Amino acid sequence: MKLNDLVRRKSEWLKGEGPKSNIAMSTRVRIARNVEEHLYFNRANDSQREEVLNTAVSAIRKSGFFAKALFLRIRDVSDLDRKFLVERHLMSREHMQEAAHKGLVVEEKEVVSAMLNEEDHIRLQVLQSGFNVMEAWRIVDDIDTELGQYLSFDYSNKFGYLTSCPTNTGTGLRASVMLHLSALVMSGQIESVFDAISKLGLTMRGFYGEGTEALGDFFQISNQVALGHSEMGILDNLERIINKIISREEATRENLISRRKQEITDRIYRSYGTLKGARIITSNETIKLLSAVRLGVDLGLIKDMDTVRINEVLLFTQPAHLQKINGKEIGPYERDIKRADFIRQKL
Repeated sequence: MKLNDLVRRKSEWLKGEGPKSNIAMSTRVRIARNVEEHLYFNRANDSQREEVLNTAVSAIRKSGFFAKALFLRIRDVSDLDRKFLVERHLMSREHMQEAAHKGLVVEEKEVVSAMLNEEDHIRLQVLQSGFNVMEAWRIVDDIDTELGQYLSFDYSNKFGYLTSCPTNTGTGLRASVMLHLSALVMSGQIESVFDAISKLGLTMRGFYGEGTEALGDFFQISNQVALGHSEMGILDNLERIINKIISREEATRENLISRRKQEITDRIYRSYGTLKGARIITSNETIKLLSAVRLGVDLGLIKDMDTVRINEVLLFTQPAHLQKINGKEIGPYERDIKRADFIRQKL
């Protein structure tokens, strides 16, 4: 498997499958682990970082989950390809920086990946399409158990798994669901949702996770703290609250259609028309307009389109993907032209 094999493949988080996939686009479960008796990345010197990287890679290569995986050293990956991997939600923006002695492992279907020497020695991630918290947890738990046969993880009987960031200490677990909440945004309820979940131990982030803005009414909702909570406690709490948010979004969509159908329909079709007719369009504008069109498809207002095609456009019009498709680096202005061409072709 090579990195370029991913270029024209649909990413797991945008397959449009799984429970409640019209609102819950994807589920991610990630655990942080550190190798016992090794300094953490921000405290280690170069030789110590390299030792941890080699130790982690050696253990992961023994895992059946990664039998056909792609192994990358970040220092050997071009800047464009790093951005491409971030857009596919396979690694964080922070992992792009200070690239020496860092690695990334991606299994063949892109369901499982592992960042090596990011903030922690190993950040193991499982992505599932739709609202699939427990299935994602089952997979990551099985892999964690297997890797535990080859590695001794940094663990305290008092605190649990030790991590670079105190909020992850304990289970080392961070679970999130990417939601499309257009109706709650349109009706002005999104702030009250944000306030409510923050009191319940969850946080709301943008399209690319921590430190990013919300684009196109897409939000990642995840647990804030792992310390003092069990894995099942974290996952049950997330599932329960996400179910309530989905129900509220569904009810608000029905209310908007019954009370403001003309206004909503006009907004959706203006977005659809712009996408089908634009000759120059930015990435951010594309996401915002696709968000409205996606709502139109979900509400049955747009008949000649489906969610899978919208997700495909959403993925492949991101800057690095667009350049990978064209086989070269392209400046922002030309990219906006190429993006508009691609969208008109697909829609």
